[in-house]
Amino acid sequence: MGLIFLRTAAIFVVLLIVMRLMGKRQIGEMQPFELVITLLIAELACIPMADTSIPLLYGIAAMLAIFLLHQILLLCNLSWPPFKTLVGGKPSIVINKNGIDISQLKKNHLDLSDLIESMRTAGFFSLDEVAYALYESNGQFTAMAREDIPKENKESLPVLILDDGKFDRKNLSLTGTSEQFFTDILREHDVKNLRKVFVLTLDGTGKIYLQCKGENFRCFRVRLPEGSSW
Repeated sequence: MGLIFLRTAAIFVVLLIVMRLMGKRQIGEMQPFELVITLLIAELACIPMADTSIPLLYGIAAMLAIFLLHQILLLCNLSWPPFKTLVGGKPSIVINKNGIDISQLKKNHLDLSDLIESMRTAGFFSLDEVAYALYESNGQFTAMAREDIPKENKESLPVLILDDGKFDRKNLSLTGTSEQFFTDILREHDVKNLRKVFVLTLDGTGKIYLQCKGENFRCFRVRLPEGSSW
């Protein structure tokens, strides 16, 4: 027991020193390669702590090697900017002045629910409130408010009705509407094929956010069915 305690203490001290040398960002928002390095160091630290048959020096040497690779990658990032993009990626603009960039969402393996959840976390509850939104290379979501829309009293949260051409039946029930109600609205706006609709949301004031694939978004208001409230 005493030997394991001493080995663990030694690994802890070395690990603390290595993490401290890697800088503040290593314990904050990490780039992909930094996350990989952190996971590797954690795994390498556990092995010699638990297995006394492995020389302690092996674990320390492995962690120092990882630290050296980390420093080399940082130097490459500073001296050759394309390398930083290659290893760490670059920000992806998922919402622009025309609406949602569907290709960027798919490129980053995201769907509408992921985007809407990120927007709520950032304090935006309606898709038309955002002029630009992007995911940084470290995965953080950033959004800029649209200035050309009037401030409204939010009576209810916008809910997702159509997601990539498919109705959300739970939200239809919540809003007291039907598929036919929205089918008629889409026909009035020259949308005859549901598969063309990428997103359609509805709020309690009757405001609809609609974006079809390959088209800019549009917002308009409809009269809600009697008794429709949430």
